[in-house]
Amino acid sequence: MYKIKINNMKFHSYIGVYAEEKKIGQNIEIDLIISLPKEIIRNDDINSTLSYGDCYRKIAEIVRLSNVDLLETLALNIIKEIKKLNEKIEYVQVNIRKLAVPINGIFDSVEIQIRD
Repeated sequence: MYKIKINNMKFHSYIGVYAEEKKIGQNIEIDLIISLPKEIIRNDDINSTLSYGDCYRKIAEIVRLSNVDLLETLALNIIKEIKKLNEKIEYVQVNIRKLAVPINGIFDSVEIQIRD
């Protein structure tokens, strides 16, 4: 097995339960881990594996078009679409951090993690 990781992708999103989150949006960070069998690395050819550039562009598109309420829904949508990029994917893990949350407290971010 081998893994492709894209760490700390930054996006502005309109995801959230509250109307203000949907109106002004907020910044989020996304980490992606994709597990693939090492056997698909047959040669030095990008066409025999999965392009992390394709993964990034797919995630950017999903975030840009999404206005869901929950980070969990966004993560599941990302997993579903990334799995369509290569039928040999063993699993996809997505971590999403919301940096500004309407919670009275002191913390850096909230984060969800889903692996499927």
